Amino acid sequence: MARETLAELLDPATTVLLTSECQQGVVGEESALPELAEEARGSGALVNVARLVHAAHLASVQVMHAVAERRPDGRGASHNARLFKAVSRLPVLQISGTKAVRIAPPIEVAEEDLVVRRLHGLSPMAGTDVDALLRNLGCRTLIVTGVSANVAIPNTVFDAVNLGYRVVVPQDAIAGVPADYTPLMIRNTLALVSTVTTTEEILAAWKR
Repeated sequence: MARETLAELLDPATTVLLTSECQQGVVGEESALPELAEEARGSGALVNVARLVHAAHLASVQVMHAVAERRPDGRGASHNARLFKAVSRLPVLQISGTKAVRIAPPIEVAEEDLVVRRLHGLSPMAGTDVDALLRNLGCRTLIVTGVSANVAIPNTVFDAVNLGYRVVVPQDAIAGVPADYTPLMIRNTLALVSTVTTTEEILAAWKR
């Protein structure tokens, strides 16, 4: 059997583009995590996410934005890891309804996009509506973009693979810290379970 081409893998009818935590309080200019925000912007990853979202809209590919947030009283938030405790002490909190949880420019959110918000955990897929929504949309291939390459991105890829989805990772549309960690993690981890590609290759596939 011939190997499936990238264009076939990214069939707009069965593909969903997911952005992970591309919100102003994470990758914006007033980020709670300035080092991560600087890397996301400085590396071009955030711009590439925006390019992919724009192209997805033109190609009729469903876009889904996964946002991490918390209630003002913190009710329901996770407390079982050092990361959660550290995040709760940051000067900028991802409070529901605030600017911090809005999708960050230059990403454009279209009316047909889905925004899925979570109050707990490390992954956009675990314990959220994402899996059910993807199945209802007829999704077979999930494109994973955004931040961070340290935590949420690998969590999302593993969760999606375990749930039976084919996963595509545009390596120039994700970011983590330090900068040299991301390519190592992609090469030694994500490449084992997903199709690693680039923004330009995805754009070219959709143009075809």
